[in-house]
Amino acid sequence: MKVDILAFGAHPDDVELGAGATIAKEIANGKTVAIVDLTKGELGTRGTDITRQSEAENAKTILGVTHRENLGFADGFFINDKQHQLEVIKMIRKYQPEIVLCNAIDDRHIDHSKGSKLVSDACFLSGLIKIETTYNGLQQKQHRPKQVYHYIQWKNITPDVVVDVSDFMEVKLKSVLAYKTQFFDPSSKEPETPISSKNFTDSVTYRAKDLGRLINVEYAEGFTAERYVAVDSLFNLK
Repeated sequence: MKVDILAFGAHPDDVELGAGATIAKEIANGKTVAIVDLTKGELGTRGTDITRQSEAENAKTILGVTHRENLGFADGFFINDKQHQLEVIKMIRKYQPEIVLCNAIDDRHIDHSKGSKLVSDACFLSGLIKIETTYNGLQQKQHRPKQVYHYIQWKNITPDVVVDVSDFMEVKLKSVLAYKTQFFDPSSKEPETPISSKNFTDSVTYRAKDLGRLINVEYAEGFTAERYVAVDSLFNLK
């Protein structure tokens, strides 16, 4: 079940916030994308794991993603060990992506940096033939993605790669706002959180607009890379 891009998020909504427009653009260009959420976000102040699951499915449909799975790791408490690495490896080998997207390398929420390192390590280990995994009773073949990119979340990390997403911000915003329990709602009776403010919802747009300004486009999303990004010619760069 090969896809072009496999996007991991520590929680449902991480992928949409960090890379939703890029994913929508690649799908429009004919690429296939799957999303794997590491946890159900069950420790979130607002909503429940049940509402998050429903919201994640709605966001998947909005983006046009082909498959979405949840590994059910413990929100807030999963660690980067053999057990968790093997579960991530199974997903990498199942979907055989060319590119993996994953959480920010450093961020406010501890799960984001943990998830970032866990997925990165699993991407390397997935290419080792002597690590054996099975899925649905079948032996899996080793597979290592060509590139691992980390999207940017709460902190303003300097990107290595910037993608022009000017035509896809509307789709991104719809996918983010599919998480109705999590973001700004003036009629909500639930406790306020750092991401439930109007300022945070507005930041999804103004941060993309500011990054776009820096590359002379309307909107952009940024990613950090684990190795040098190579091009055939300087003229391939905008």
